[in-house]
Amino acid sequence: MQHRLALVDDPLFLEHRAEGPHPERPERLEAARAAVAGARLGSAPERLAPRDASDGELGRVHGEGYIEELGVAAGRRGYFDADTYYAPCSVAAARRAAGGAVELVDRLMREQAGFGVALVRPPGHHARPDSAMGFCLLNNVAVAAAHARANGASRVAIVDWDVHHGNGTQEMFYGDPSVLYVSLHQFPFYPGTGAAHEVGAGDGRGYTLNVPLSAGAGDAVYVAAFDRLIAPVLSQFDPDLVLISAGFDAHRRDPLASMSLSETAYAEMTRRIGKAVPRGADGRIALLLEGGYDLQGLESSLKAALEALASQETESVPDLGTISPIHRQDLARALDAQRQYWKLD
Repeated sequence: MQHRLALVDDPLFLEHRAEGPHPERPERLEAARAAVAGARLGSAPERLAPRDASDGELGRVHGEGYIEELGVAAGRRGYFDADTYYAPCSVAAARRAAGGAVELVDRLMREQAGFGVALVRPPGHHARPDSAMGFCLLNNVAVAAAHARANGASRVAIVDWDVHHGNGTQEMFYGDPSVLYVSLHQFPFYPGTGAAHEVGAGDGRGYTLNVPLSAGAGDAVYVAAFDRLIAPVLSQFDPDLVLISAGFDAHRRDPLASMSLSETAYAEMTRRIGKAVPRGADGRIALLLEGGYDLQGLESSLKAALEALASQETESVPDLGTISPIHRQDLARALDAQRQYWKLD
């Protein structure tokens, strides 16, 4: 059975461009577009016309003062921090990216598409309520999740497999039991957050699930994390919508990190998300582009993930390699942190 893809893309996303060399560059979007064009999807994607996010939509997760600060930066060039540049069109691109994520959520919640992908730039998961950070201006996935909650979704799951911990997303929902935030990431590593004991606060305890992994983790480690921990929790949480913070910088080719994933891991992780949620791959699963700085790794990995969602056909389990003792310890630590909140073997 095939499922039609809803696609968010916009020429404005190419206009977010640093003056000099920078890892977060427009060529990343071209690689992502090539992944969509080359993926076996069964039918042509349905292109959505993204709009700019409103102040009200942004204000569900970002502070009024920060939104005003972005308005001042619009049309100018500079840096919010040592890593995070803005060009004359960057704020406009960020608003369009967040608005595109909202449009994608609306389409999925109305069951007008099987699944979705938002090829957004700039990325978002480091953006905090009141500041830009880590290449990110607005937190696209958080804006999308908050919009879904405001428009009828009882529970939203965010699965973040970017190699860097999505500190901004975690912060926005840390006390919220209606949004499950799951992150697999290299640790210790930028931005320094995402330890296994960070499980949420107040009513949100147990609804933040961090899987911090030592450098060198490969396909077998990530897939084991899904089989032993993430998939069982997703199934028990029973989300109305799953949003994937789809960074591809844990790929073995990526220059900014030290993980060892192949495109096979991204296909297997995606397939397990589809099987874990009660709706399965029939809908309400969307990928929102985050990191990924090797163009070949980005293209092949996104293509593999999309193909895994587009088909429900049973795939043979590939040989994923072995898990080292240090990574076994990483997984055991994450499991132990969550056992009091979820039923885990």
